[in-house]
Amino acid sequence: MATAGPAKTRTPAQLFGLVFGAVYVLVGIAGFFVADQFIGGEASDKLIVFPVNHMHNIVHLLIGGVLLFGATRADLARTVNLGVGITYALVAVLGFIGVVTPELINDRGVADDFLHLGTAILAIYFGTAGSETTRPAAPVA
Repeated sequence: MATAGPAKTRTPAQLFGLVFGAVYVLVGIAGFFVADQFIGGEASDKLIVFPVNHMHNIVHLLIGGVLLFGATRADLARTVNLGVGITYALVAVLGFIGVVTPELINDRGVADDFLHLGTAILAIYFGTAGSETTRPAAPVA
């Protein structure tokens, strides 16, 4: 009877990348079913409460792919999460102060800005303090 090898463990940073990467890819795909323009869009082009267009969907697919790729290694996951977090923090700030043009991303409200801010906070956390698990020291024999 063969026994299975040791279970591969993932760090919290890798799990964040896997989960959020998959979510962003799925959101990117789903967005193509509700939006009908590449840039700009109609007020009805929303995925739940978030305005989307094809450009926005492509960005979601790219971010999701980057997060999934980063999740392949613990050190890469930390770096990717931190990079995505800083980028999303900048996008949130630009959205809140109105620098991002509505025609480009079909953003007619602040729902996206708060989502970007939340993603930024979590990604920065899982790129820094929350990237590793704390393991108790092994007992000395």
